[in-house]
Amino acid sequence: MIYGFFNILIKGYLKFRRFRIESMYKNPYELQEEVFLKLLEQLQQTSYGKLYKSEEIKNYKQFARRIPLVKYEDLFPYIQRMMQGESNVLWPGTVKWYAKSSGTTNDRSKFIPISEENLFENHVAASWDAMAVLYDKKPDARIFDGKNLIMGGSLHHVNDELITGDVSAILLSRMPAIGRPFYTPDFDTALLPDWEKKIDKMAQICVNEDVVMFAGVPTWTIVLFKKMLEVTGKSNIHEIWPNAKTYFHGGVGFDPYIEQFKKFLPSPDMEYYEVYNASEGYFAIQDRKHEKGMLLLLDNSIFYEFIAAENIDHSDPLVLTLKDIEVDKDYCIIITTSSGLWRYMPGDLIRFVTVQPYRILVSGRTKHFINVFGEELMVHNTDEALKKTCDLTFSTIAEYTVAPVYMEDNKKGGHEWLIEFEQKPVNLENFEKILDDNLRSLNSDYDAKRYKDMALMPLKIKIAPKDTFHNWLKSKGKLGGQSKIPRLSNQRKIIDELLEIC
Repeated sequence: MIYGFFNILIKGYLKFRRFRIESMYKNPYELQEEVFLKLLEQLQQTSYGKLYKSEEIKNYKQFARRIPLVKYEDLFPYIQRMMQGESNVLWPGTVKWYAKSSGTTNDRSKFIPISEENLFENHVAASWDAMAVLYDKKPDARIFDGKNLIMGGSLHHVNDELITGDVSAILLSRMPAIGRPFYTPDFDTALLPDWEKKIDKMAQICVNEDVVMFAGVPTWTIVLFKKMLEVTGKSNIHEIWPNAKTYFHGGVGFDPYIEQFKKFLPSPDMEYYEVYNASEGYFAIQDRKHEKGMLLLLDNSIFYEFIAAENIDHSDPLVLTLKDIEVDKDYCIIITTSSGLWRYMPGDLIRFVTVQPYRILVSGRTKHFINVFGEELMVHNTDEALKKTCDLTFSTIAEYTVAPVYMEDNKKGGHEWLIEFEQKPVNLENFEKILDDNLRSLNSDYDAKRYKDMALMPLKIKIAPKDTFHNWLKSKGKLGGQSKIPRLSNQRKIIDELLEIC
């Protein structure tokens, strides 16, 4: 009874949220100007702002000239002061919560401040926007008639004034009591730090719930699904959750996982929505079914700038705003946020697929690509090529990574792929040929380097035994929703470590 009542109330609220999204369609520049001016007022109250005389800044041009572009390493000394309890450093007041994020599997973790404004005006607001999109596309959705499952991380209470953890864990822990009955598992289980123990316990609990919506990184969602099937002996997840119809995914490209999810969730009513939700902010949501591209959220306390991908390494790159961008080009995203990240480069590359409204896809990472031989291979290329190849060969993959094979002793270079298959292809050489052809069709630079094998030899694949990538993450102490396998690298360190496990 309580679920149906809240479902009615929430549907009414989401209609209101939909008006905000319509404004993002119609008034993008006005919204970004409002966000910019509001954030500028906050900057002027901080020691960081005083360092750059932000009180003299009146408009964006002055802001861009005076405030430097920064990476995490540049802001870390200020974040460290904030974590020690100092106030008014990067953001007015003190900040208690910090999202711990590796972004990749690097040894050093990042600690991203999560102010109250950032939590509610960005992360929570965007979560409601995602629900508003869902109900707009599917008015009969009954998300709050059953249980919702989110693959959360864990928290570490350093002291009474400092708490760190995955952003998902922070959101779960800050959820009002009135919302908790709609989620599974219980929050003590959801926030367990031991991921293997957490998955086991979640499986035992969640098989007895009526889950209608779930969200999380595909990798760990699949791990949970396998454990649930092991516990129940069922053949697919819809036999356990017959009313599950919605999955919000993000963190990694979904293309390599689609076929696996279709096997786990064979109902034709199942719908998938991509979101771009990072520790630094909740940036975008998919607002069209069955079409790639996520709506950039322009009214959620983040001001956006961009650098064309080819200019990333310039000492003084040309910085663009929304008015300057073009479709089908890769850009490094720059964010100014309500948690004190001023002109911050999180390291993501995005590509605009439309500009009316502004829709994007994540095309890669500034540090995760292969360009050893001038091939400029990006993650979205490899994800899409793999999906096409798997479709043609009736195979599915669990994980993969790619690294260069360097030119040595007059031998030509190439790419080595390490793939952990769920369903292996019948003929691996044929799979390699089809994958190589698909990459050539998707990336003209790769195709040019592969022409007559003049610069690049055909790619080669090594098959990884089951759980290779899982065991590698475990060896790094990186099990968890925020830890992801680096898909592409210009170095061989990661793939060589993985090959030692094989």
